[in-house]
Amino acid sequence: MSRVFVRRLRLGAAFVLLAYLILHFANHALGLVSLEAMGAGRWWFLALWRSAPGTLALYGAITAHGLLALWLLYDRRTLRMPPWEATQYAIGLLVDVVSTRIAWWRFGVDDPYQRIVLGLSLQSPEFGARQTLTLVLAWLHACIGVHYWLRFRSWYPRALPWLFTVALLLPTLALLGFVVAGREVAALARTPGWTEAMLRSVHAAGPAEAARLVAIRRGFLDTYLIALVVVFTARGGRRLAGIPHASVCGGRGRCSTCRVRIVGGLEGLPPPREAERRVLARVGAAPDVRLACQTRPAGDVAVEPLLAPSVVPAEAFGTDVRQGREQELAVLFADLRGFTRMAENKLPYDVVFFLNRYFEAVGTAITGAGGVTNQFTGDGVMALFGIESGPAAGSRQALVAARAMVERVNALSAELAGDLPTPLRIGIGIHAGPAVVGRMGWGESFYLTAVGDTVHVAARLEQATKDYAAELVVSEDVARHATLDLSHFPAHDLSVRNRAGKVAIRVIDHVTNLPTI
Repeated sequence: MSRVFVRRLRLGAAFVLLAYLILHFANHALGLVSLEAMGAGRWWFLALWRSAPGTLALYGAITAHGLLALWLLYDRRTLRMPPWEATQYAIGLLVDVVSTRIAWWRFGVDDPYQRIVLGLSLQSPEFGARQTLTLVLAWLHACIGVHYWLRFRSWYPRALPWLFTVALLLPTLALLGFVVAGREVAALARTPGWTEAMLRSVHAAGPAEAARLVAIRRGFLDTYLIALVVVFTARGGRRLAGIPHASVCGGRGRCSTCRVRIVGGLEGLPPPREAERRVLARVGAAPDVRLACQTRPAGDVAVEPLLAPSVVPAEAFGTDVRQGREQELAVLFADLRGFTRMAENKLPYDVVFFLNRYFEAVGTAITGAGGVTNQFTGDGVMALFGIESGPAAGSRQALVAARAMVERVNALSAELAGDLPTPLRIGIGIHAGPAVVGRMGWGESFYLTAVGDTVHVAARLEQATKDYAAELVVSEDVARHATLDLSHFPAHDLSVRNRAGKVAIRVIDHVTNLPTI
């Protein structure tokens, strides 16, 4: 069974269950209005989920989601997993999916809100507490899944505060609505004869039916527990080579650190799927190279890991590298022209003094425009823009920073004119696109940085300023994101090493000629 197909099917089932939870919580929240409002909302709720399509979708989603979770658990190469995934698995196993719906489906029990609230808040509060815990755990399980499904989307960081607010408010309002409804029912229950009349008007399950309902729930849980035992037993019987290899993305086919060379048995391997093909093409892998996390051998193979497993999976999950996220942003590279020749005739401490003044000048220009100074290497600097605001704002900020950097370097050049053989000149390259942003490093030396093709291209544009004798070279992507008309500047198609295709660029001889942003 294709892992991509399994994940998509499980994702579809998860959406159905998420919709059920959202509507269930929304219906409970109507209790803040009145018990009648809850009843009216429940009519629409039942019209959807107790219709033939709704019942089929709901029970199909419950079955598919549970069974596919067992399949993915069996299919995992290792049970080592990041804390969030282990938490999601544990919560999913704790959720008791058998609730009042089975009572209705199996025995035709009617369950209007007054009867439900009466039973859960007054007659069997311990059962009400269990139902509340079940719903909260199910919601937490769903929220973890949604978060890690969306975390690589470029827009997600901006939407996260709003989604978190909804995720917190919805169950809170539902619980408050149920509490208010419970108080209203408690007041009605003090009316003589109301409780008896309510119980008589509803076909409640009798002792025999209740016993059968308990048997169904117990049978369901026993069956699922047996299935879990079978999964773990089957995992123990699998033949795993146990060959260590590096893995940063957690086995999701988003990096190439686990790539191996197939020394023997290549012809017996299934062809790579789309995700693996895309990664292998991106790194220019040879035909005998595969990703260990995506390859499912049907027979014996001999492999040779291409990257040393210096970071085992458990350690990789525990580092800040694992928290990196893919997003679109603008990357700026800048370099001081002629610095090497100038430094040859200066004392080491004088060079340090000059570099600190230079880094202060460009660093304040970058941070003043809203960017993050990322790396200072020799006389070069790398900066990131739009980490939180996205590529459009980031591109505008990078262009503002470029203008300020040139102005500050010119001011520094005038200040140190008596000690400089020639005026200071700076070259800047800016590109915008997707990159993985996160805190990377080792030991005590972690810093925020970005990696990927966008960074590589931005560095190449900075080098191109030497070829075109210009202060600034930007990609057309930057102009597009910034909605800036650069059509009157020279246009070129620039080749970038180890990259297919050329990059459309604009060459700005003097930054002061840029339109005002």
